Amino acid sequence: MKIDRLLSIVILLMNRRLIQAKELADMFEVSVRTIYRDIESINGAGIPVVTYQGANGGIGLMEGYRLDRNVLTDRELAAIFNALQSVSSYTGAEHTLLMEKISSVIPPSQTAAFRSKTTQLIVDFSPWGLQGPLEEKLAILKEALEDSVAVSFEYINAAGVASLRSVEPYTLVLKGQAWYLYGFCAQREDFRLFKLLRMKSLVKENREYIRQDFPLKELPWSSQWQRDGGQARAVLHFNPEGKHLAEDRFDSTELLPDGNGGYTLTIDYPEDGWLYGFLLSFGTAVEVLEPEHIRHKIAELAAGIAAKYTESANQT
Repeated sequence: MKIDRLLSIVILLMNRRLIQAKELADMFEVSVRTIYRDIESINGAGIPVVTYQGANGGIGLMEGYRLDRNVLTDRELAAIFNALQSVSSYTGAEHTLLMEKISSVIPPSQTAAFRSKTTQLIVDFSPWGLQGPLEEKLAILKEALEDSVAVSFEYINAAGVASLRSVEPYTLVLKGQAWYLYGFCAQREDFRLFKLLRMKSLVKENREYIRQDFPLKELPWSSQWQRDGGQARAVLHFNPEGKHLAEDRFDSTELLPDGNGGYTLTIDYPEDGWLYGFLLSFGTAVEVLEPEHIRHKIAELAAGIAAKYTESANQT
C-alpha cells in the first residue's frame, strides 16, 4: 500500500523541481505528517530529498542528484508490474496509477515485448461476486495503517462468540483467499490475527500508537494459527466419485491411491469449528477414518443437518 506511493513521489520529484507537502498529501489522500514520514523513508533508501523553507519552498531532490532510470531491468519492471496488477482490484486507483507510470518509462521500441512479459502471468486474488463490504473494511484499515491509529470492531470468533476489540493494526494479510488483519489487541495484550469477514462495525479510533518493529522472516501469524487450536491429525478417504475434489484441494504428493479409484491422505489442522466445516464441505465424497472422536463429531453434525432438511420437507 505504501511502496507505490513512495515510488510515485520519487517519480514526481524527478520531474518537478519542487512540490509542496500539502499538494502531495491531497494527491494521495493522506495527511501531511504521513508525507513527511514518506520523505524520511525515501531518504533512508539513499535518495536525498531536501525540504526548502519559505514562501517559494517545498520538497525536492538535492541539487545535482540524478536517479538512474536504468536501475531496474525491463524484466524487473515487468515483475513489479505483475505484482501490482495482482492486487490492484483491492487497492483502487493508486496501483493503477503506478502501473501506468511504469509503462510510461518503457521505450516505444520495447513496448510490445514489455506487454508480452506482463501478460504471461496474471494472478487475480479477488473472489467471485461483489465485495463492497470487504473493500470498505480494507479502505478503513489502509487509512489506519497509514496514520498509525487504532481501530475498534466487534469480532465473531470461530466458535461464534462475539467480543469488542481495540486493535493497533500492523499488517494486512491475504492468506488462503481470505483477508486478515494482524495487530496488537488491547483486550488480549498480545498480537492477534483477525479475519476481516468476521469483523462488524469497524471504525478508526482517535488513538495513535507507535508502531513496534517486528521481523517477518518467520511469519508470526503462522505460529498463532497452530497455537490457537489443539492440533488434530486426521486420516481421510475420498471415494472415486469425489477424487477430483481431493485433487483440487490437496497436492498430488499427499494423495495415496487406495487401489479402487479413490484416495487416502493424512492432514494436520487445529481442531475447531473450521475443521469440521471444512470436512463437511466435501459432502459424501470424503470419510474420516481416524480419529474416532472426529468421526463421531462429523456424524453428529451431519445428522443435525439432515434433521433440519427432513423437518422442513415434512412441513411442506
